[in-house]
Amino acid sequence: MHTSSHTVLYDPDGLFEAGLPLDREPYECLVKVVLAWTGQDTLTTRDLEQIALQMTGHARAVASDVRRRADRLPKDSGPKALADVVLREAEGRLSVPIEGTVRCVQNRARLVRALYERLDRLEAARPQAG
Repeated sequence: MHTSSHTVLYDPDGLFEAGLPLDREPYECLVKVVLAWTGQDTLTTRDLEQIALQMTGHARAVASDVRRRADRLPKDSGPKALADVVLREAEGRLSVPIEGTVRCVQNRARLVRALYERLDRLEAARPQAG
């Protein structure tokens, strides 16, 4: 008899994930470091691919959070419209295959930064419960 200590969750709407806060600080630090690169670093192509994968995964998580927050705003609100633009751009940028280059990693870092900026603006635009 085989027993497993793991449970598989079926959450196609991302409701479980929606309740978890993003681990923002380490990614903001990584974004700063990546964007500060100016020349050939000693990282290998494989290292750069791994960092790009990390940035991609986190960008998708932040984009999901942006989408959830934007969906709470009125359809005709300016912040929602801007979030939609940023999300469309993010979708396009995330559809580009990952390369093991500094340029690719920096583009993913810029995307994470832009998504966090939009998330912060959505938070500021959130209607206050009165």
